[in-house]
Amino acid sequence: MSDNKKNATRICPVSRKCGGCQLMNMTYEEQLAFKQAKVIKLLGSFHRVNKIIGMNNPFHYRNKVQAAFGRTRNGEIISGVYQSSTHNIVKTDSCLIEDDKADEIILTIRKLVKSFKLTVFDERNQRGFLRHVLVKHGFSTGEIMVVLVTGTSNFPSKNNFISELLRLHPEITTIIQNVNNKYTSMVLGDKETVLYGKGYIEDILCGCTFRISPKSFYQINPIQTEILYNKAIDFAELSGRERVIDAYCGIGTIGIVASKKAGEVIGCEVNPDAIRDAKVNAKINDIKNIQFICADAGEFMLSLKEQGERCDVLFMDPPRAGSDKKFLSSAVALMPEKIVYISCNPETQQRDLTYLTRNGYKVKKIQPVDMFPYTNHVETVCLLSKK
Repeated sequence: MSDNKKNATRICPVSRKCGGCQLMNMTYEEQLAFKQAKVIKLLGSFHRVNKIIGMNNPFHYRNKVQAAFGRTRNGEIISGVYQSSTHNIVKTDSCLIEDDKADEIILTIRKLVKSFKLTVFDERNQRGFLRHVLVKHGFSTGEIMVVLVTGTSNFPSKNNFISELLRLHPEITTIIQNVNNKYTSMVLGDKETVLYGKGYIEDILCGCTFRISPKSFYQINPIQTEILYNKAIDFAELSGRERVIDAYCGIGTIGIVASKKAGEVIGCEVNPDAIRDAKVNAKINDIKNIQFICADAGEFMLSLKEQGERCDVLFMDPPRAGSDKKFLSSAVALMPEKIVYISCNPETQQRDLTYLTRNGYKVKKIQPVDMFPYTNHVETVCLLSKK
């Protein structure tokens, strides 16, 4: 690793203001050691922790980039990220962990906003046009989505603006206007209009194709996601006969990948938009042995138990808050042979593993994966089996 990348603070002028990368003062080797020690401290009492899997190139890995737009006190139009724990925009032209192409497109849009004399959103008086720009890049397919989040539906000089953006960036495959005129910290609103292209992009992960819409959850680091998911499926040791439940299934990524080695897969998710996307993704990949249920995963597992149904393997990938006791008690009641627990927060995973190991399970394997270099986040996949 070159000297300047050993200490990335030297080449990131806004690292202290932004606060998004908490480990900028460390070399990448030091970051991996820090995260390994963190996982051992939290989970080491359950089982030996495997060596963390890092990245060969820990830069520009984020395939999703979003920028807030605003003005400085002297009237300059800026775009960038919110300063940690505030809504103050830190002007950012490029970022060490964001996709280069996405950063280029956002910078172009900032210049076009000025040249087309468009307004930017003012959070104080809830007025103005451009509020955020969201760019999603399918690294495997090369497809690029640009979402213009606006405070109003009216888009002055819309056709000319879109034509100029496409002239400067012909690699863009779809452009969407999303209207968010509410006083909210949510980036996306409810109303969407496709201005160019299909309104979605596709990407390939673990040999499967996934459709990604503006609101779809799709892992931000696809390189490490492949490693994480393959490790999770390896841990399950599927033989082709098992009934698998993919709880918190989202758009169906883990379940669809696992379906190639399982007998039957049921994906469960409370978000109806995600379930719709999951069904489309199963159809795209011609997967016949998977079904998706829009329901609370805990309630669904209890209903299976009441009907005398079984589950051989449970994949669970909860949000940062982890799983609640209702879900965990349902999992224990259904009593699958194996639980593969993927976590983006080892603190809450420690709490959940404590519950599961007190209720009939034993941790057999723990594998950390560095999904977000230069931040303090670390993902882990744990295998549990019935005692």
